[in-house]
Amino acid sequence: MSHAPFASYCHQGVQLLPIGRDGEVTVNLLDAHEAASGARDAMRDLYARRGFLPPWIGYLAVENGAVVGTCGFAAPPVDGVVEIAYFSFPGNEGRGLATRMAAELLALSQPLAQQNQYQVIAHTMPEEGPSPVILRKLGFEWLGEIVHPEDGLVWKWRLGRV
Repeated sequence: MSHAPFASYCHQGVQLLPIGRDGEVTVNLLDAHEAASGARDAMRDLYARRGFLPPWIGYLAVENGAVVGTCGFAAPPVDGVVEIAYFSFPGNEGRGLATRMAAELLALSQPLAQQNQYQVIAHTMPEEGPSPVILRKLGFEWLGEIVHPEDGLVWKWRLGRV
């Protein structure tokens, strides 16, 4: 089994642990939420379809030693666009974790986005809820509804120009 040759990241009390090409993480997760295994499997499958190129990968979010969510990039940048996604595991919603995960992804992507002029986008369910609030708070603008090839009808968001 290969191990991810890259570091974890920490922002506002949330540590992001990289999910390696084969779904592995570089630390022993003693207090892993049951959803963490599914997230690791999903990332391994996503890498097989879209590629594995750090830092444009998936991460497990850890707070106070517990795995509380997952976040990452949907794929390495394509045509000048990179997409972020984030999810707080059940029982961890409503505490600002998704906002902190998304902010950390932006912190990771901004130097590269500025250097290579990538746009950072996100997709949400086509309704008001926590994710649109998070994206607006972080400076994203709503672009409208689109039909996503995998997710169906979604709202598309773009981070204001870097």
